[in-house]
Amino acid sequence: MHFMTIAEAARLIACRKLSPVELTRTFIDRIAALDPQLNAYLLVTADRAMAQAKVAEQEIAAGNYRGPMHGIPYALKDIYCTAGIRTTGHSRTRENYVPDFDATTVTKLTQAGAVLLGKLSTHEFAHGGPSFDLPWPAARNPWNRDHVTGGSSSGSGAAGATGLTMGSLGSDTGGSIRNPAALCGLIGLKPTYGLVSRSGVYTNSFSYDHAGPLTWTAEDCAIMLQAIAGHDPKDPASADREIPPYRAGLTGSVKGVRIGIIRHLYEDDIPTPPVVKQALEAAYDVLRGLGAILEDVRIRPAQQYHDVKITSAESELYAVHEPALRTQLNNFGEDFLGRTLGALLISSADYMQANRQRRKMIADMQPLYAKYDAFLTAGPGPAGRLDAWRTISFWQKASLTTPFNVLGGPALAQCIGYTDGGLPLSMQIYARPFADATVLQVAHAYEQATPWRGRRPTLDPNAVFAPEQPPVPEPEKATIGQTRRDEIAALCQRAGLTLNERHFEQLCATAPYIDEMTGRLERTPEFHDEPSNIFIT
Repeated sequence: MHFMTIAEAARLIACRKLSPVELTRTFIDRIAALDPQLNAYLLVTADRAMAQAKVAEQEIAAGNYRGPMHGIPYALKDIYCTAGIRTTGHSRTRENYVPDFDATTVTKLTQAGAVLLGKLSTHEFAHGGPSFDLPWPAARNPWNRDHVTGGSSSGSGAAGATGLTMGSLGSDTGGSIRNPAALCGLIGLKPTYGLVSRSGVYTNSFSYDHAGPLTWTAEDCAIMLQAIAGHDPKDPASADREIPPYRAGLTGSVKGVRIGIIRHLYEDDIPTPPVVKQALEAAYDVLRGLGAILEDVRIRPAQQYHDVKITSAESELYAVHEPALRTQLNNFGEDFLGRTLGALLISSADYMQANRQRRKMIADMQPLYAKYDAFLTAGPGPAGRLDAWRTISFWQKASLTTPFNVLGGPALAQCIGYTDGGLPLSMQIYARPFADATVLQVAHAYEQATPWRGRRPTLDPNAVFAPEQPPVPEPEKATIGQTRRDEIAALCQRAGLTLNERHFEQLCATAPYIDEMTGRLERTPEFHDEPSNIFIT
């Protein structure tokens, strides 16, 4: 039962051939047996899950079937607030926080009759990581425990691939749904900005945060999206639009669908390994064989999107955590600090110019939206080794996923094959804002025409494994001069922050990359060029 899809289980539950109680018990037992190898869960809510499953079974027996999420076990990235249940953000600073309210998405899933299995591992506050100095260990990739899951919805990726949940909710600010989906072989959808409420979800960046599902199939993704999408007055960025029936478009057909291939992102901007390019070409051939019309297109270089997003999003993240950074900075993980403190070196002018440039980037896409129904490019992967991660990489490299956070439309990552070593490969599907049904349609058609959903990672519950985490990496050595170091020290003092030597050295090491990043921002806007305060209507 643990490898059933949501759609399969829902059909059996609806006709009373499958017990939600039995299904939930299967997952609880499987988590107990296998999760010690993966660290996907921070907290298992077994008693609550069984109680919810029993209620669901009674309601369905009485003829009160609520829909396809009724009686379905799911899990939450531990940035979703849950009334009466610890919600930590995988951070020592919130180790014992128990909210008295549910996130809107959690309320919606509860109303749909879903069964909460527990809270999943994340990178600290959906940002820094993988980290090896936090109260809970980092999640591991079920295809190879020595490799990363991708982040920041790390537990969602590990649990979803291994059959430790039927689906989960993650968040995506720069790729944090699509990264673990890609590296763990799932479907992960970053919905259109504003389609799914962020209320009750720990904020990373107000302008870039998206809440969305990770599942094994496109149909399951559509089912979960249907349950959580919709206007929420508690979210200022929530869009008040009619929600279409997402499963209705999953016909397996993409005949006549116009698709632009954004080849330069992975061939020139962020070169990917040959195995990824080969898998992509094969995927394009599949879609052409299904009747889709594919041709190459170009958007801006990945670096430009990266500069805009990091400049503005890191500024917002720092503002969110500024009070805690002043009072308990040493309780944060080093990786989180190695990213977040960089915002001290970003000026208010940098922030505004980035947001002005973002508005132009969105406007640039309008002719392409008129010509194409969807876009394809490489997804992240294959997964790197867990012990190879270095914080400085965040500042050094642009990302394949970030452009679509800047642009705001729906972006989905899905599996398109495996390396010879068994690690998943992926592609991304993107579309104009609120064309979420289109990306699901393309993903479903490709999925139905390929064999990749028949392969799962295998774990032996009796396996002997090393539970130890990799050591915390040493801070990078700064290359700046004493004058610049003194300037940075003065900025820290002015901000009311007390950094130890390791934290200060890491911040100094990031300075050249931040200076280059902000230096690349466009500095010649007209006085009337407004920022992207409201960029989707």
